Amino acid sequence: MTRGIRFSTDPAELDRDRVHRWLSTDAYWAIGRPRATQEAAVDASRNYAAFDEATGAQVAYARVITDGATFGWLCDVYVDPSVRGRGVGVGLIEAVVADLEPLGLPRITLKTGDAHGLYAKFGFEPIPDPELWMIRLAAPPAG
Repeated sequence: MTRGIRFSTDPAELDRDRVHRWLSTDAYWAIGRPRATQEAAVDASRNYAAFDEATGAQVAYARVITDGATFGWLCDVYVDPSVRGRGVGVGLIEAVVADLEPLGLPRITLKTGDAHGLYAKFGFEPIPDPELWMIRLAAPPAG
């Protein structure tokens, strides 16, 4: 594990204000995400956090949407800029994978625009058959 960093899966420990601020203002995939949406997402997911042992401040976050048996979607992975480059992201993904391993999920997916190298270290690779995958996007608001 990463020196000076403590990892937790306890949702009661999350700094929900900080996580929402990170994601809604600095994460390209969640800019502008409403607080109510973020709260619902946290409450319906497995949550992972990293904390600076010296200060107790939360320094990273990730969540997994899963049924606990057949599928997982790793998302909202965020590392505070103040600790980037110190292995916190690697440690966080290591903790996520270790927590999910006992479930025996046949597949865990994710979408990233910039961290392919990080996830490849943990066995993530491009989808081998993307032509089989489909997506239904929400309709744009009327008006």
